[in-house]
Amino acid sequence: MSQFRETADKALKMLRTLPRVQIGNIRPNPQSKQNDKRGRAQHGGDKHGAGNKGSGQRQNFMRLGYETGNTPFYMRFPYEPYYKGHHLRRQYPPISLLQLQVMIDTDRIDISQPIDLTTLCNTGLVKIDPATKEFGFQLTDEGADKFKAKINIEVQHAKESVIAAIERNGGVIRTAYYDPRSLHALKNPQKWFEKGVPIPKRMLPPQDAIAYYTSAENRGYLADPEEISKHRLVLAQKYGYELPKIEDDPQYEMLTSSKDPRQLFYGLEPGWVINLKDQCIIKSKGYPSST
Repeated sequence: MSQFRETADKALKMLRTLPRVQIGNIRPNPQSKQNDKRGRAQHGGDKHGAGNKGSGQRQNFMRLGYETGNTPFYMRFPYEPYYKGHHLRRQYPPISLLQLQVMIDTDRIDISQPIDLTTLCNTGLVKIDPATKEFGFQLTDEGADKFKAKINIEVQHAKESVIAAIERNGGVIRTAYYDPRSLHALKNPQKWFEKGVPIPKRMLPPQDAIAYYTSAENRGYLADPEEISKHRLVLAQKYGYELPKIEDDPQYEMLTSSKDPRQLFYGLEPGWVINLKDQCIIKSKGYPSST
């Protein structure tokens, strides 16, 4: 009896010292709960319980780069595209002498008339986009040994070997600059004339391009004609061919035909309005005609 009373006193004493029974300090007995769910191989584990994906579905880990949500992190922040469409350097899409010869052989280009940017765009095989800083065409020397045509051509950039290949056949080449507004008119003249606006003046080259287009070695359209004649002879001696005399050529008028530095189209002056519907030209007296 005394032993029972002593045990009861100990129990009451322990209850006085223990904290009150609350939800926060109730714990189940060890091993009292058993997990009866069967694992599902590589898709098993506690990450695929009832509150997550189904037992047979793939675990939903974030794809690389999509940690910030459905939009990748590299599209959530502004960036600066430094090249395509936003670069500052002028671009000149290439046309090879081989391509030019094929265009001539397939009657896409009439060599009895001067060839310029409009002529090349009208072939439908090449095009330019001034909105992406394309300022015209550069003529490359691919197929220079097979080029046989005698032409009067105007491009925006050309190497020395290209100039030699054209002048060796008795042709004439010039490099000329066109500003973006002029390029829009030249690449599709019909669309420009349909607007009913005057033909614009061609702007002069920017400061970093003046040296190129005033150089007789580059056959720049702003170079001195006498200097160009001297460099034609120098280039013929350098590449070892006899320079044909343009003065004795039956196509002398076509070969020597050139544009005024402010002119866009052969035979049409800045300020004129071309009326395609009535097929007439409204001439302006504000700009002197080139001779």
